[in-house]
Amino acid sequence: MVEVHVSAPVGVVSQVTGERWIPVIGLEVHCQLKTWTKLFCGCRNEFGAPPNSRTCPVCTAQPGALPVLNREALELALRAALALEAVVARQSKFDRKNYFYCDLPKGYQISQFDQPYCQGGGITLASGKRVRLTRIHLEEDAGKAIHDRGATTLVDLNRAGVPLIESVTEADLQSSQEAYEYLTALKQILQYVGASDCDMEKGSLRCDVNISVHKPGEPWRTKVELKNLNSFRNVEAAIEYEIRRQVEAYESGDPSQRVVQETRLFDAAQGVTRSMRRKEDAHDYRYFPEPDLPPITISEAVLERARSSLPELPAARRTRYAATFGLSAYDVGVLTADRAVSEFFEIVARLSNRPKEAANWIANEVLRHMGDATLGIHSIDELPFRPHDLALLIGLVEAGTISGQAGRTVVRAMFETGKGPKELVQSLGLEQINDVAALEQWCREALVGKDKIIADVKAGKVKAAGALVGPVMKASKGSANPQVVQEILLRLIAEMP
Repeated sequence: MVEVHVSAPVGVVSQVTGERWIPVIGLEVHCQLKTWTKLFCGCRNEFGAPPNSRTCPVCTAQPGALPVLNREALELALRAALALEAVVARQSKFDRKNYFYCDLPKGYQISQFDQPYCQGGGITLASGKRVRLTRIHLEEDAGKAIHDRGATTLVDLNRAGVPLIESVTEADLQSSQEAYEYLTALKQILQYVGASDCDMEKGSLRCDVNISVHKPGEPWRTKVELKNLNSFRNVEAAIEYEIRRQVEAYESGDPSQRVVQETRLFDAAQGVTRSMRRKEDAHDYRYFPEPDLPPITISEAVLERARSSLPELPAARRTRYAATFGLSAYDVGVLTADRAVSEFFEIVARLSNRPKEAANWIANEVLRHMGDATLGIHSIDELPFRPHDLALLIGLVEAGTISGQAGRTVVRAMFETGKGPKELVQSLGLEQINDVAALEQWCREALVGKDKIIADVKAGKVKAAGALVGPVMKASKGSANPQVVQEILLRLIAEMP
């Protein structure tokens, strides 16, 4: 495989020939909408149900069954379009996309072809680069074919008819890193507006990549489609492999390695792409208007209702947090990655009146414990305590009632018991000790045998006393006030002959 490396300003450089190659990348992202029922029938849109238990005559294509558009799906699709700054068409229509596969019971998919419900829009990356959207269209999902049973293929039609929006970008991306950043931003926006949970493990978000490479000044060359990538990391890895594969093919001059228009799958275990089938063109699908569904007409009142329902989006929220709360770029990114976390933070910041401390406790403690599999808490909505409890804990720490170390112990206990911080501080005996007599005794014990530290402090190295604070905190079971401990240690050392 030809070695290539990213090189400014754009493209990759072959380490074999030294030539620059420019990747051209576009993404097609399929996102399941978070509706109660399917797109054209009343079956539940539910992941994980027993196979073929969420089906009816419409989504299994029984003769005479007619589709009826789900209003909720249209409303969520409109919210997504407006959040992505797309232009919503006042009238659009559905079409039949014809192809034959075992998980498509009708022999066609109801989708949108030449009149999608919106066009344009895009996402601006951190670099300022704009990734443009060509279109977003509504369509139904296919069922699921399971091929891992030897010679037998099983089909589960629970997913057939689930509402999707497919967003198609222009070929504006030029690296795997840009693709990753774009997908992360897209996922955040769709989650913020409530259009989808974007859970890739459940297939709610799936990505296809169109990619080609060419030399500077040349026309674009043959593009290849990478199909059904199910994680952002796989998208990155597949793009990087495919760039290397295409560069090698062109530089080798070997006719057997000729780059052809085809669909390829990514083998994550091997880190390679493999040919699946020759890529179809639009005419291969024999699109024609869906005769059983009327055109979609969008009024200004419907659009205004969708606009008014939009929350503050991630980019705007990041800007506000940095400007209003003085938070670092890292903290802003962590707090706005998930809408529920962001809203939890806002409540804690308001109740405690200490936004920076709220950000630190959420980022460093709450989210850390949520990543602990033994606790079984995977989202902020599952927390056994309220924002009020965390705000109260922050107040106890800032008032000196408990130490920061004791506060971290309380957070863990709040996760495990759901009890409030005041109750836990009392039951665990964590209230901070400011009794000078008790602290002085622990400090004297900590000084025993520490002649080197005592000498350093007397020589002006005051920070050396910090090594003695830990033993005092341990002796007090975390209840000593570390600031008072530091002061007592320095005083005792100064009094020594």
